[in-house]
Amino acid sequence: MPGLTIGKVATQAGVHVETVRYYERVGLLPPPPRTESGYRLYQPESVVRLRFIKEAQGLGFTLEEIRELLALRVDAQTSCQEVRRRAERKVAEMEEKIRSLQKMRDALVRLIAACEQGGPDGECPILEALESQAWTGVKEQ
Repeated sequence: MPGLTIGKVATQAGVHVETVRYYERVGLLPPPPRTESGYRLYQPESVVRLRFIKEAQGLGFTLEEIRELLALRVDAQTSCQEVRRRAERKVAEMEEKIRSLQKMRDALVRLIAACEQGGPDGECPILEALESQAWTGVKEQ
């Protein structure tokens, strides 16, 4: 029974052996046949599938979204438009995250600027702002 060992598949795909096992456990990679001695023997398509998963992760897709993309990939009824819509949704999510990160960055920059202005020893504008926000919404008992 020809095939690739888990170590060779992992190396060729650029992942760790544990990653291969994990993807197999969660159903992203179909379990390969085993030898009589229990060794997994993967087909070259497994390397392609692992690389596909890593590429999709690199574009920000979650493992669940990748599972859906893999299903679309083998579905003859899937249109390119459906895949495009999913990619557009991912871009919209990314843009929202970028806006949120920009707001966090701006708030931190303002706190840093307040800190640079100095203040009495033992008072730190950054810590005070964090504590003030921590108290927001806390009810007295």
